[in-house]
Amino acid sequence: MTQTSSPAQRQIGLFIIGDEILSGRRQDRHFAKVVELLSARGLQLSWAQFIGDDREKLVDAYRRSLASDDIVFSCGGIGATPDDHTRQAVAAALGVETVLHPEAADLIGQRMAESAAQGKGSADMTTPENRQRLRMGEFPQGAEIVPNPYNKIPGFFIHDHTFVPGFPVMAWPMIEWTLDHRYADLHHKAPHVEHSFLVYELAESTITPVMEALETRWPAIKAFSLPSMGGAGRNHIELGVKGEPEQAAVALEFLKDEARRLGGTFGAA
Repeated sequence: MTQTSSPAQRQIGLFIIGDEILSGRRQDRHFAKVVELLSARGLQLSWAQFIGDDREKLVDAYRRSLASDDIVFSCGGIGATPDDHTRQAVAAALGVETVLHPEAADLIGQRMAESAAQGKGSADMTTPENRQRLRMGEFPQGAEIVPNPYNKIPGFFIHDHTFVPGFPVMAWPMIEWTLDHRYADLHHKAPHVEHSFLVYELAESTITPVMEALETRWPAIKAFSLPSMGGAGRNHIELGVKGEPEQAAVALEFLKDEARRLGGTFGAA
């Protein structure tokens, strides 16, 4: 069942699965896109983790996340080749079996019928190749499907965890569908802004006590510091605040005033 708690009380996490990412054979594109999709809906990513194709490590990671109240997206490893472990790892983490989901089986059959009509493969789902394809519809018992608009082969959803393929062309619309169909009531429920400015001639160690005082004074706000070292321009720090809009506006002015008082000079961020 979909949870309806405030996103201020729950975290949103992301798993990115695959040896090919860790080895550098492929570059991850999911992290930035998921941040973008969440931001468009007034939501934020709280954590992300990269994991290789290791069944034990996947089981441990999913066991921890499934025991939490987090909303989690997992990209990759849901195919049916020997290096795909996600479906089985989730089942093991939950202590259930994988079973062929009837709706997934129907969708996979539809996909193969379409391919056969184009002269590719067979629509007969009893052939060894198609029986192998049906394994992509074996999900942990109790899972629901996540529709795949690209080729109909679905992902799955269970306990606020959404599992999608590693291919961006499939994964991203499936994540969007989940956000809009399962979590629409969470969109834009926690107003959040981020403001920053550039300050020169100021050491991070000098401004740090001010940032600590700011977070004590405005608990709904986080202060951040992003120093820039070397390069063509002058060394500077991007200072900023993020959080509840009204408090953020006041906290930003406090941070600017203190940076100026401590000898900083300003530029646009």
